[in-house]
Amino acid sequence: MTTDNNVNLEEEQEDINKLVEVRIEKLKNLQENDKDPYKITKYNRTHTSLQIRENFDSLEEKTVSVAGRIMSKRIMGKASFCHIQDSTGKIQSYVSTNDLGEEAYKEFKSYDIGDIIGITGFVFKTKTGEISIHAKSIILLTKSLRPLPEKFHGLKDIDLRYRQRYVDLIVNPEVKETFVLRSKIIKEIKKYLDDKGYLEVDTPILNTIPGGAAARPFTTHHNTLNMDMYLRIANELYLKRLIVGGFDKVYEMGRMFRNEGMDIKHNPEFTNIELYSAYEDYNDMMDLTEDLFKTVAKNVLNTTKITYQGTDIDLETKWKRISMIDSIKEVTGIDFNNINTDEEAIDIANKKGIEIEESKKTRGYIINAFFEEFVEETLIQPTFIYDYPIEVSHLTKKKPTDERLTERFEVFIGGREYGNAYSELNDPIDQYERFAEQIRQREAGDEEANMLDEDFITALEYGMPPTGGLGIGIDRMIMLFTDSASIRDVLLFPTMKPLSDH
Repeated sequence: MTTDNNVNLEEEQEDINKLVEVRIEKLKNLQENDKDPYKITKYNRTHTSLQIRENFDSLEEKTVSVAGRIMSKRIMGKASFCHIQDSTGKIQSYVSTNDLGEEAYKEFKSYDIGDIIGITGFVFKTKTGEISIHAKSIILLTKSLRPLPEKFHGLKDIDLRYRQRYVDLIVNPEVKETFVLRSKIIKEIKKYLDDKGYLEVDTPILNTIPGGAAARPFTTHHNTLNMDMYLRIANELYLKRLIVGGFDKVYEMGRMFRNEGMDIKHNPEFTNIELYSAYEDYNDMMDLTEDLFKTVAKNVLNTTKITYQGTDIDLETKWKRISMIDSIKEVTGIDFNNINTDEEAIDIANKKGIEIEESKKTRGYIINAFFEEFVEETLIQPTFIYDYPIEVSHLTKKKPTDERLTERFEVFIGGREYGNAYSELNDPIDQYERFAEQIRQREAGDEEANMLDEDFITALEYGMPPTGGLGIGIDRMIMLFTDSASIRDVLLFPTMKPLSDH
């Protein structure tokens, strides 16, 4: 049975198709009269709309040439007004028969909302005080064959906004600001690390072994080598090879790929940064993380006091640092320092209703499960959670005072994880044993468990100095700094299922 909603959509599509036909007919008429806009290869702009608005005093009565998309028109007999939009905003133009002539003015009136035009004229202010351009000539640069929605679907159909980002950017100019900020944030992060002596490098995206994280990879096939390969899930193991090779400080920002679930925090491809510094540890990485966030906020947002989804976040005050076990005790009253066996941990998990996979019924896995269940969502102000169980930290040095734990931290803001860091494991024998345990987990059915990277073990056997490493989810950081609810709001083209598959 067809729903009313489906009927409305079909009627709407039928209306759009009719409008497209009319516009195509207009294009044909232009082409038949040797005025094909698609043959125009260049237009000499002298100013953007923003430059005119910001420099009105010096540009008043001066001739300028601007170009942009028609967003509105008011036809009033022999004189009209229109607004065009370029990459910097909108500006009004006054258009009349007296200035353009009868034929050109008639052509202007036939232009549609969405058409891209060039306007040459002088700058003035209307009686209402609006900075405008008094048009002396207008040229059609591109014919828009599809009508713009009067009010883009927005909340009514947010899926379509992501799917047709190009329309979203046209009719919701504020969306563009998010991506301008994204670019500035990324530039500032790189500048911060460059200034601290880190070297930006590139490592392979196609891997023979997906290493550096617990995640399910995307698989592809290399025809010439006749072998399966994987899109990288992390760049950690390659960057550590560079530390072995003698670089002291390296970083790489780029796309990672994980064949996993999708939600407001996860997209199959995402931007991540990992950095490594020889002769440092996870305490140094805490200092760097805190300073990096504060510096980027100051230099891009001009403040360290931000609001995320209605919650005030203070990046300026000293960030809290607390061990995972102490954070669990703080929230639940349960002290895992007094729970020393797997049996005791299983018993307390059962009492608290925590379900644990059969292969992961150990004290360490249960500690991590308690943290995720009870603590994580309570961490609103910036907090470092450190000293993770060895079971969930396969590439991290053991804590010298308790080898059941590792020198690892994650940073949480607003109940969400933003970064992950280690005192990196540089013992090749220990690392091999950790990989072997991961292989056992994989054989038990854990598709996210690490594979054995023998070349990485070989690299460690040549000797890697004590090293601190850090990874930060760039998309999440940008979500925080732009107050964006979903990762799709900060990705220009998030992964979407094709409409034909719906």
